[in-house]
Amino acid sequence: MSRKAKPPIAIYSALADATRCRIVEILRSGSVPVHELADAFSISRPAISRHLRVMKEAGLVVEVKKGRENLYALKLEKLGKATAWIDTMATAPAKPEPGKAKAKASEPAKLAPTPLPELFPKAKRPDTPTGINQMGFDF
Repeated sequence: MSRKAKPPIAIYSALADATRCRIVEILRSGSVPVHELADAFSISRPAISRHLRVMKEAGLVVEVKKGRENLYALKLEKLGKATAWIDTMATAPAKPEPGKAKAKASEPAKLAPTPLPELFPKAKRPDTPTGINQMGFDF
C-alpha cells in the first residue's frame, strides 16, 4: 500500500505572508540578527518577532543565541520539501481511488450539484389566527 505524500501545510501557511517571504529572501544569504531583520522593515520589532515565531513553528527558521544576539537562519531543506511536494503534484498523474471509475481524459469531471439549504424560507401566513398577539401586531 503506497502512502500519499502530505502537503507541508505549515510551511505554506508561513509563506502566505509578504513579510515572511521577504524574511526568507533576506535569510538566504546567511544568519541575521533579529535587530537587522527588524531594520529592513517599516513594522515594529515585536511584529517581526511574531512573524519569526510563525516561521519557527513551521520549521522554516531556527534561532541561535550567540552572546547577546539572537541570530535567525533559514532551513533550506524545509523549502525543498515544500517545492518537492508541488513538483510531485504538478508532474505525477493522479491515480484513481480504489472503487471509483476513471473519467475519460477528454471529458471534464462532472460533479453532482449539491443542494443548498434554504437560507430565507418564505414565511407562510396562517389561514386562521393563532390567537397570539405580539404588541398589537398579528403575524
